[in-house]
Amino acid sequence: MNPRILLVTAGRVLAQLRSDHRTVAMILVVPSALMILLYFLYQNVPTTAGEQPLFDRIAITMLGIIPFVIMFLVTSIAMQRERTSGTLERLLTTPMAKLDLLGGYATAFSAAAAAQAALACAVSFGFLGLWTQGAVGWVILIAIVDAVLGVALGLLCSAFARTEFQAVQFMPVIVIPQLFLCGLLVPRDQLPTWLEWTSNVLPLSYAVEALNEVAKNPGTTATMWRDLAIVALFAVGALCLAAATLRRRTP
Repeated sequence: MNPRILLVTAGRVLAQLRSDHRTVAMILVVPSALMILLYFLYQNVPTTAGEQPLFDRIAITMLGIIPFVIMFLVTSIAMQRERTSGTLERLLTTPMAKLDLLGGYATAFSAAAAAQAALACAVSFGFLGLWTQGAVGWVILIAIVDAVLGVALGLLCSAFARTEFQAVQFMPVIVIPQLFLCGLLVPRDQLPTWLEWTSNVLPLSYAVEALNEVAKNPGTTATMWRDLAIVALFAVGALCLAAATLRRRTP
């Protein structure tokens, strides 16, 4: 991997992204807008004395899930667009290594993911009154790592798609099962045994668990650090697999 080539690639991707106002709005505005919608959805739901508001319980989890979903969708489509436009073909004829290429895309979209997570957390904690036992900074960090996981999985899935429509079709295969099994709908320890085992090998489960650790504990815990490391390792592994499976479509 050549750091200079990687940074040049990241700069090119960011320049393209900056000119695409709809994608910028989807990355930056949509997560915050969804959190506001979630707030009003649970605003009038009654809670008993001493019980944590339902919005606080759900919102802390969604701060990890929403960036993951959006960055997976945006990254997989963006990479596939590069392929169909011929840009990827031209880049692969240069001395640029595959990790330089994918690392540049990952760096650019990870920077966008960081801005997305920071803005969504600022709206949730500053405007909507979300409260957790742990520091807000840890929530932002976990949300960023989760968004980077979405970027890495999006890059990986784009290698197996031939069109942008096929890239979108990976979402119900890769993303939705993780939403069902991450603990958002049913606590993982209450799942049937085989589903709990499946949940244990899905990275989003650990992101949600890490966020719940921050919500319940005033300081960091060993479980939070373990979960954060697992999510980061999944992201690195997905990026390496994406580089290994990246192929030219023409001889």
